[in-house]
Amino acid sequence: MLDQFLFKKIDNAQLVVFRVFYGLLVGAECYGAIATGWVRRTLVEPEFTFSFIGFEWLQPLPGNGMYIYFAVMGTLGLLIALGYKYRFSALAFAVLWSGVYLMQKTSYNNHYYLLMLLAYIMAFLPANRDASLDAKLHPKLRSQTMYNWVRWIIILQLFIVYTYASVAKLYADWLDFSMIEVLMSHKKDYYLIGDFLQQQWVHKIVAFFGIFFDLLIVPALLWRPTRKTAFVLAIFFHLFNSIVFQIGIFPYLSLAFTVFFFEPQTIRNIFLKTKKIIPETKTIIPKTKKITLTVLGIYFLFQLVLPIRHHFFQDDVLWTEEGHRLSWRMMLRSRGGRITFKAVNIQTKDTTNINLNDYLTKKQQRRVACYPDFIWQFAHHLKKEYAKDGKDIQVFVENKVKINQRPYQQFIDPKVDLANVPWKHFAHNDWILPSPKE
Repeated sequence: MLDQFLFKKIDNAQLVVFRVFYGLLVGAECYGAIATGWVRRTLVEPEFTFSFIGFEWLQPLPGNGMYIYFAVMGTLGLLIALGYKYRFSALAFAVLWSGVYLMQKTSYNNHYYLLMLLAYIMAFLPANRDASLDAKLHPKLRSQTMYNWVRWIIILQLFIVYTYASVAKLYADWLDFSMIEVLMSHKKDYYLIGDFLQQQWVHKIVAFFGIFFDLLIVPALLWRPTRKTAFVLAIFFHLFNSIVFQIGIFPYLSLAFTVFFFEPQTIRNIFLKTKKIIPETKTIIPKTKKITLTVLGIYFLFQLVLPIRHHFFQDDVLWTEEGHRLSWRMMLRSRGGRITFKAVNIQTKDTTNINLNDYLTKKQQRRVACYPDFIWQFAHHLKKEYAKDGKDIQVFVENKVKINQRPYQQFIDPKVDLANVPWKHFAHNDWILPSPKE
């Protein structure tokens, strides 16, 4: 039964059209990052870059290297859209985007993580079998069918993302609308809609619509009677996010995903303008069946387990941040902090108060003030910098953090030498003080 479902041949119009949208959007993302100054601010100007812990070796290219890097990625996006040298283009983009994602987290966004996952998924899907330069240059490659599992891995990935995002919103600060108030308080100056976004009744609608949209959008798009309504709501939801939160291509990428929920012939009629295709409905079990199912099984097990890892760590993820990333916890908290770093020479006991302006950009300083991994990494960076002058130091911090509208509270143990403690990836770092009781 499962074999018949997964390995049934279906029309590939959805995947082919999505490939074009996907390529154009990632191309726009990369070229736009250069044009808007994102590359300059995030990867060129900083003297020190906060990479993911364990990937410190992955650093921005010097000089104009990162501009070239993003221009190459943008060009790869266009090649993906055209379906030219598709496997190489898609995989090269996936690798290069992974590099950008892992080499900096000052501008971390869950959407960037989703794009990294999607980039690898797309690199291994037969998205160039039709309406592509590859198919034109190599007619034997052309096909208008694909296995059913190709469509469903996209749908299942979306279902996981949206469902976890919905469940994560079921906490006090979202349900009492205070988190929505924090989000909208930064939008007061928006033309026309600034005052509107400060209304409490708007906050209530946003809060509940966010929960139910994330929870129900995938099932509603799958069910034919609710599909058109769900699509209209999806347009409204993603355009609202685009206008209010200005999160780049991702609202439009989310809308592009909806092609997987409509009938292939509808998609073909609208975008491909080809005559009716009768897909091969018979099941063809490939020799790679076991490998395919094993890889997909491991991948989705990982996707199901990774977002809930914070439940196995001590204390509340909202306070500690341990297990927050890669877990689809989107727009759930606002953090602010105050911090001072003190370097103590182990031999002479001389103490130096660190001026963050000497090392970090303003945006990096805001991250260092309230995120534990940033604090730990900067302490180790200071140790390396002092070691160049032959000094061995300890690093201590005085740090207070506020979450959403709550008061500032002591966050890091001021007695712990952060320059000489290891980072725990899979356990609680006990130099993070316990979360304050309500």
